Amino acid sequence: MSAREQSDFKCVELGEEAVEQQPSKPGEPAGPAERGSDTQPGKPSNRIPLTNPDTVHVKREPDEKHNLKRFFVLRPGAIEQAVQDIRSVMDEKEDGSVQSVWLLAEVDHWNNEKERIVLLAENSLLICKYDFIMLSCQHIQRIPLNCIDRICHGEFTFPQKSLDKREGEGLRILWDRLREPTFVSRWNPFSGDFPFCTFTEHPVLGASDKFTKMCALDQFRDQLTQAVQRAHEKKPIPGKANGVLVLKQPILIETYVGLMSFIGNQNKLGYCMARGNMGF
Repeated sequence: MSAREQSDFKCVELGEEAVEQQPSKPGEPAGPAERGSDTQPGKPSNRIPLTNPDTVHVKREPDEKHNLKRFFVLRPGAIEQAVQDIRSVMDEKEDGSVQSVWLLAEVDHWNNEKERIVLLAENSLLICKYDFIMLSCQHIQRIPLNCIDRICHGEFTFPQKSLDKREGEGLRILWDRLREPTFVSRWNPFSGDFPFCTFTEHPVLGASDKFTKMCALDQFRDQLTQAVQRAHEKKPIPGKANGVLVLKQPILIETYVGLMSFIGNQNKLGYCMARGNMGF
C-alpha cells in the first residue's frame, strides 16, 4: 500500500450510538438498545417518540355545553332576529313601547313545556311562539296588563294520586278570576281557553351572561309586577279592583298520568333544536 493510500485510509472510532446499533453475538450480553434503555442517570435521552403527524387531538367539551348548542335560539343573531320580527307585527298604539324581552318556557295544563319569547310592553304582555328554524313568528297571545289581577310563584305540585311530576319553581299569571276553565278544556290537551299562563326557566339559562338575564324568572316577576301596577293606575277597569296580588304558593298542575308530557319533555319536543341525522 502506497503512502498516499495510507493517508486516505483513516480509522473511524465508533461512538455509543454506533455500538448500540451493532447486533450482539450469541452468548454475549445484550447492548443498551436491546435492554430497552439508552439513557444514563443525569443524561438526556436522544430517543425521538414515534407519533403520527396526521393525528389531530380534539378538545372535547362538557356534555352540558354540547347539548346546549343544539338549541337554535343560541345561534348567533337568532334571538335578535326573533325580537325584530315580533316588533314588526306589534301594535304600538295598543301595546306601547317594549320594556324588556324574556326567553322562558311555558308549561301548559298538561305539563308540556313550550319555548316562548315574552315581550313586556307598556300596556301588554306578549307571549310569542317563534320558529327559530324557519325564523318566523307563528303565534302571539296578547294580555292587557290592566287585566292581570294575580301573580303566583312557587314549587310545582300535582294531585295526590298523580303519576306526573316536575321539579323546580314556576310563575303563574292570572287575569280573570271570575272565569273557570270548563271540563272539556281541562281534558283537551290542545285547548288554550284558560285565564292564566304558567312559566318556568328556559333550559339555556346559564349558557351566557345575556341568556342568564333573559331567562331569570325572578327578575321577570319583579318587572311584570311593577308594569301591572302602573297599568292599573294608568287605565283602571271599571267594576274591578285595581292592583295586583303577588302570592307565594304552590303551582298546581292537574295531570294524573302524564305520559304525553313525559315523552315530550324528555325529548324537548317543545323547543326548536337539532334532532340529529337520520341515515340508512
